[in-house]
Amino acid sequence: MTKVIDMKMNLFLALIATVFIGITCHSQVLLSIVFGDKLNSEGLEFGLEGGVNWSNISSLEGEKDLSSFNLGFYFDFKLKNQWNIYTGVLVKAKMGDNELSANDLDFLGIELQEEDGTYSQKINYFVVPALVKYNFKNRIYLEGGPQVSLMHKAWVEFNSDADNKNIRIRDFNKDNINRLDAGVTFGTGYKLMEDSGMTLGVKYYHGLANVYKGVSGSNNSSLLLKFNIPIGAAKKESKSSN
Repeated sequence: MTKVIDMKMNLFLALIATVFIGITCHSQVLLSIVFGDKLNSEGLEFGLEGGVNWSNISSLEGEKDLSSFNLGFYFDFKLKNQWNIYTGVLVKAKMGDNELSANDLDFLGIELQEEDGTYSQKINYFVVPALVKYNFKNRIYLEGGPQVSLMHKAWVEFNSDADNKNIRIRDFNKDNINRLDAGVTFGTGYKLMEDSGMTLGVKYYHGLANVYKGVSGSNNSSLLLKFNIPIGAAKKESKSSN
């Protein structure tokens, strides 16, 4: 009975992943280029979010945070009295840990390579925040709320440049990692110009779910330096001013 339930759950998660992949691979560019100006209105701002992310996993001894580039799209719904609801999907988002120790590799079941090099845990997620945002009149904002992520690929990567050879080996370990990750996000930022929606901001994420199956205390955390660009908003404003 348990196996049947697990199978149904895996099929359900696979269906969710397929839907997300379809949206991210095809709809993002289409929405951004074709419908960007139509999605933006007085009550809604739509655009692209990109930035550099530094992450680690609490149960690992990695000496450095894993750095990666994140990219996705966002929806900023305007409410009353300077309050907003901020959501969207980061379709290219990676979390993990870098320069893993020998203890980490033993825990992950990874065999040491003969060459000198570094090992890192890399996990690709689709990230969906649901944040409450408050905009101050000086163009600074604060935001916070829950964040849910769906894992679709994970591996331990070995990199080496020894003996004038560039070596990269990937040991995929997604079966050892929980599909869903959830936690809380807090951030702040600044709207660069009063008549433009472009913003520069920073967000901190702390995971509350275990990254590895059956391993308590294995939580993601990350710091994202981000840049938001509204799509079609300036075009729409210029038309309305004529």
